[in-house]
Amino acid sequence: MTGTRQRIAVLAGGVGGARFALGLREAAPEADIAIVANVGDDVWLAGVKVCPDLDSLLYALAGVGDTERGWGRAGESERVAAELAAYGVGWPWFTLGDLDLGTHLARTAMLRDGATLTEATARLAARWPLGARLLPVTDDEVPTHVVTDEGVLHFEEWWVRTRAQLRAHRFVQHGVERARITEAARAAIADADVVVVAPSNPVVSIGTILGVPGVRDALATAAAPVVGVSPIIGGQAVRGMAAACLETIGVAPDAAAVGLHHGARSAGGVLDAWLVAEEDAAAVPALEAAGIRAAAAPLWLTPGGPAAQVARDALALADAVR
Repeated sequence: MTGTRQRIAVLAGGVGGARFALGLREAAPEADIAIVANVGDDVWLAGVKVCPDLDSLLYALAGVGDTERGWGRAGESERVAAELAAYGVGWPWFTLGDLDLGTHLARTAMLRDGATLTEATARLAARWPLGARLLPVTDDEVPTHVVTDEGVLHFEEWWVRTRAQLRAHRFVQHGVERARITEAARAAIADADVVVVAPSNPVVSIGTILGVPGVRDALATAAAPVVGVSPIIGGQAVRGMAAACLETIGVAPDAAAVGLHHGARSAGGVLDAWLVAEEDAAAVPALEAAGIRAAAAPLWLTPGGPAAQVARDALALADAVR
C-alpha cells in the first residue's frame, strides 16, 4: 500500500505490542497509526488506576520507557512505593515507581472528573509526540482474572507474583459481556487501509481485545486486510510465560497453532494473513490450507532496523492479499 497517509490499525498488548509499534512507526513514518490496546490487565491499586499495556505503549513510543526491565519508566525511583509498603498498602511485589505513579495519579484524577479512559489516554499521550494514537479497546472495565488451585487471582498477581507458575484453569474477563468497543476503536478498524494483529500475548492481550463485543464484527466488516504477526518463534513463545496462557486454553505454543486458533476471516475467524518466523517456515502450508495467506521472515523485534523490517514484511504480506 502506498500513499503519504496510509491508515494502519494495530491490535496490541504491552511489551510485544510496544516493540512492534516502534518498528511500525519507523517503517511507516508518514502513516496514521492507531493502536487499539488491551485493557484486560488494568487494575485499581492503592487507589489509582493502573493500565499496564497502555502505559507500556505510551512510554515506549514516548522514548521514556525502561528498556532494560521492559516495563515502567527509565530513571525511576521508588520512594513512594516504599512508603506504601510500610503502611501495608498495595501489593509489595508490584512496585509502582514514582514517575509511573504520576501517570496513574493523573489518569485517576481525569477519570474521577468524568473523563472516559479514551479521553484520559489522549490527554496523557498529548504530552509527547508519539507518532501514533493510543485507543483503549473499550472504556468499560474488563479485568482479567485467573482461576487457579489457590483460588481466583487478578491476572497481574498470577503473572507477576507467581510468574505464571501456578497452574491456571481458565481466564475470565469480568464484565466483558457488558462491555462495548469504543467508537474511536471501531472507526480506526473501519477506516484502516490495513489492520495488524501485533505479536502480543494471543490469549490475554489479543484474546481479550477480540472478546470485547463489537471487535470481531468490526474486523469482519473491515475493508482492509487483516494480517497477524506470530508471537511464537521456533516453537517457543517469545515471552516465555505466554506459553502457560496457551496451555491453559489448549493451544500449543506453535506458530501454525496460534494462527489457526485466530482463524481465517473467510471462515469466521479474524486473519487474512499470518507472518511467521523464518524458523517456522514449515507452518506455512497448514496455514494456507486453512485459508490464511502465510509467509516466513525474521521476527526478532530488536530495536532499530530489525523491528522496522518486521513491520515492513507484515505490511507487504497485507498488500499480497488485497
